[in-house]
Amino acid sequence: MSSELTQSVIKRIIRQIGLECAAQGHSLSETLVAFMVKAVVLDPRNDFNMDRILTENDIQDLIQLCVTRLLDTTNPSLSTIKMQVYFDINYANRDELLSEQERVLEGKLAPVVRAITESGPHAQEEMENVYQNIITYVLLRSGLGSPTDIEAIREVTAALQSVFPQTEMITFISISKKDKEQQLKDLAMLVTGIRLYNKQCQKGGRGIDDLPNILHEAIPSATRTLDERLNSCQLLAHRYTALLESMQEDRPRYSQLSTFKLKEALFNVRQYEAFLCILQSNAITSAQEVESLDIKFEEAMMVLKNTMQDKTSIESKEVFPLFMELSKLWTSYQNEMLLLSFLTNMADNLQQFLEIQSQLFPEEMLTSLLEGVTVKSDEERIKETMGTRVNVSDLNNQEWLFPETTDNFDQLLIQYHGFCAHSIGVKSITLPGNPAIGILKHKEKYYVFSSKEAAYIFAQDPDKFIQLNIEKAKKYAELIQLLELHHQVEYLVPHAQTRNANEGLMKPHPKCDSGTQTDTHILPPTIVRSYEWNEWELRRKAIKLANLRRKLTHAMQTDLSHMRRENFTQVYLPKDVGTQTKRDNSSNVPKPQIFLKGLRGGSSPTTHMVTVDLTRPLDET
Repeated sequence: MSSELTQSVIKRIIRQIGLECAAQGHSLSETLVAFMVKAVVLDPRNDFNMDRILTENDIQDLIQLCVTRLLDTTNPSLSTIKMQVYFDINYANRDELLSEQERVLEGKLAPVVRAITESGPHAQEEMENVYQNIITYVLLRSGLGSPTDIEAIREVTAALQSVFPQTEMITFISISKKDKEQQLKDLAMLVTGIRLYNKQCQKGGRGIDDLPNILHEAIPSATRTLDERLNSCQLLAHRYTALLESMQEDRPRYSQLSTFKLKEALFNVRQYEAFLCILQSNAITSAQEVESLDIKFEEAMMVLKNTMQDKTSIESKEVFPLFMELSKLWTSYQNEMLLLSFLTNMADNLQQFLEIQSQLFPEEMLTSLLEGVTVKSDEERIKETMGTRVNVSDLNNQEWLFPETTDNFDQLLIQYHGFCAHSIGVKSITLPGNPAIGILKHKEKYYVFSSKEAAYIFAQDPDKFIQLNIEKAKKYAELIQLLELHHQVEYLVPHAQTRNANEGLMKPHPKCDSGTQTDTHILPPTIVRSYEWNEWELRRKAIKLANLRRKLTHAMQTDLSHMRRENFTQVYLPKDVGTQTKRDNSSNVPKPQIFLKGLRGGSSPTTHMVTVDLTRPLDET
C-alpha cells in the first residue's frame, strides 16, 4: 500500500507543477516536469536531504522551485534539459527506426490483409473483389504509387496477372492464413521487381521516384547543413570556454562576467554539439549504405537483363529470385530516404533549443567581451599538448595507457564524454581531453586530460575529483546526460515510501528491474539408452551375453513338476557347411571281372573250382 501511495504522491507533484505552468501559458510534458523534479532535488543548493522525511512544506517548496525553473526562459540550463528530453524521446537508431516503420506499415495494411486472408469467396464476383484487394495490398506494400492513380493500378494489375492469374485464386483460398500472408508478401516483392525492371526498360514506372538520384542530392545537402551547424556551435563553445578561462585568470573580469550564465550556455552548446555529432555519424552511414546499394542495384539489374534478353517466355525459378532481389534493394533505398528525413527533422527541431544563445549573447556583445581574449579551438588545444606525455615513473601507483602499448586504444570507453576529468569539477569547463598525454585507468574506468599538469593533479587523488565532478553534475543537472553520469548519481528522483498520508515522504530502498534465464537442462542427460523394460528383451540379451550358441541345452522334468507348467527348449539348427577346393580331379580304375569255374560240380565226386581273373591291367585303362 505504501508503494502505491508513494507513486500517487509523485504523480500529484508532477501534475500540480504541470497545472501551475499551464496556468501561466506554458504547456509542458510530464517527462520534462519529472526531469526538472530530479534536477531540483539533486541540486545541493536547494537543501533537499533525502536522508530525512520530506514534509508537506518541503513538497510545496519543491513544487514552487520546479515551477520557477520551468518558467525561467532566460536560463540556458532549461533549454539544455528540454533538448535532452526531446532527443531521448524522439531519437532512434537505424534498427529501431526501421523496425518501427515496419510495425506501422503492418498496422496500416492489417485491414486489407484481413479482408484477403479471412474471406472465403465462392462466387465469381467475390473472387474478383478479393483479387482487387490483393492489387491494393501490393500497391500499398511497395509504396510505388497511389491507390487512386489509375495508371499505377493498371501497371500493378498487369504485373500481378503475369505471376498470379485469377485462375489461381481457388488454390490461394484453400491454403492456410499464414501461408496466405507469406504469399502476399512474395507477390508484392515480385510485382515491385517487375515494375522496376519495366521502368528501367522505359516500359512503365508510373509513380516510381528516382530514389538513387534523389538520395545522391539529398545526403550531401543534409551533410553540409549538419557541418555548418556543427561548426557554428563549436565556435560558440570555443568562445565561451575562452571567456570562462579569462574570468579565472582576471578577477576584475570575473566580476564583469559573473552575471552572465556562461557556464550554462557552454553546457548548452556542448550538448547540442554532441547530438549533432550523432546525427552526422548517421548521415555518413547512410551515404555509405547508398553507395553500396548503387553497386548492388546496378549488378542485379544487369543480371536480370542478361537473363531476360528479349525472351518471350522464361522459367519462373530463374527470374523470380532476381525480381525479388531487385525489390529488396529498392526497399533499402526507401529505408534510406526514411532515415534521411528523420535525421533532417531531428536536426531542424534541435535548432530551437539553441535560440537562447542569440538572445543572451548577441554577436555584438560577444565580440566586445572577447576583446583581448585568445580563442582556441579544440583542435588547437590538442595540438598544443601533443608533445607532452605523463611520466609513468612519477606516478607508480597508477596505471597509464598509451597508444603504442595498448590494443584497441581508440576504442576505449572514455569517461565524461571525452572531456578533461580535472577541468569539469575544478573549473566548471568542458575542455577536450587528449588521449596522447596518457589515459588513466582507475577502478576499470578510463579518464583523459587536457594537459599534463591536470593529469598529475587528478592522479594524486582520483576519487576526490570524481566525487567533485558528481557534485558539479548535481548542481548543473544537464551535465548528468552530457557527461554520461547516470550510473554514478544514486538518487535521481525523490522516490519515497510514506508511512501514512500525513507524514510526507521518506527515502526508499533502491529497486531495479532484473531478469534471469535458466537453461532447460543444466546437468548432462542421465538417460540410460541401454535400459529395457521388456523382460523378454532382457532374456535375449542375457542369452547373448552367455554365448550359449556353443553350449548344449538340457531340459528335464520330474514327477513333481510334470503337467504344472510348459517347458520349452530351443536349440540352434545345424548349419549347412561346405568346403570348396581349388580344383576338381578324378581317377578311373578297371572294373574287376573275376569268374569261377566248376561251382556246379561234374562227374567226379569232388568239386574242382577254378578262378579266372579277366580284369584288365591298370596300364591299359
